[in-house]
Amino acid sequence: MLSTQQLAELRLQLLQEKNDVEEHLEQNDHLGLERGHFHESMGELSSYDNHPADEGTELYEREKDLALNEHYQLQLRNINHALEAMEKGTYGKCEVCGSEIPVERLEALPNTTYCIEHSPDQIVSHNRPVEEGVLMPDFGKFDMDEKDENVAYDAEDSWQEVAQWGTSETPSDLAFPQDNYQDIYEEANENVGYVEDFENFVGTDMYGKDITVYPNPQHEQYENALDEEGIMTSFGDLPAYEHDPYVDDEK
Repeated sequence: MLSTQQLAELRLQLLQEKNDVEEHLEQNDHLGLERGHFHESMGELSSYDNHPADEGTELYEREKDLALNEHYQLQLRNINHALEAMEKGTYGKCEVCGSEIPVERLEALPNTTYCIEHSPDQIVSHNRPVEEGVLMPDFGKFDMDEKDENVAYDAEDSWQEVAQWGTSETPSDLAFPQDNYQDIYEEANENVGYVEDFENFVGTDMYGKDITVYPNPQHEQYENALDEEGIMTSFGDLPAYEHDPYVDDEK
């Protein structure tokens, strides 16, 4: 049970916390929420002459102010509720189970009237913003994890075909600028019709035998890329038992 001195110290702490919150709201003009439309808080008359990106930024700031205001109002309600509990003589006991709330918890969170087991704040919400329903890859809601990746023609491939006819992307939107303006879309450098580069110049007979390399521009480009990296294959150097036949005997 709390002593008289402990109650007095906690009451003083609650009153100081309440004063701080109210003073903060007053200094920030209540986050501009006492006005009407958010244009008033910006000093604007309308959105007509504003860029959409500027409007989006201001709307985001307005939403943030609403969330902060809700937080402050909840904090004030909890403080007032705790002060009322002190007047009734029920402060320090959990409203759910009636057990004594540890002094350490009250000192850290004086506006609480619940023990840690029954605190309503421990419930984690799994609700997601409705906007996430439309914030998806350009090619739709498909799981593109590498573990499930395959070489079949999928939604991403269909998007890439359509994107070749033009998108709203610009060179500045890409991490690696493209030479051709029509290649400004996601995975524009991805191979089409084949997986590995060597499929352009390596062939076999109908039985998968008689592997033959057909010299062509793709083969030359492939070899040059390997030489620049100093490796024998696109996967790195071959293992020792496969590497030896390709190495000239030392004289």
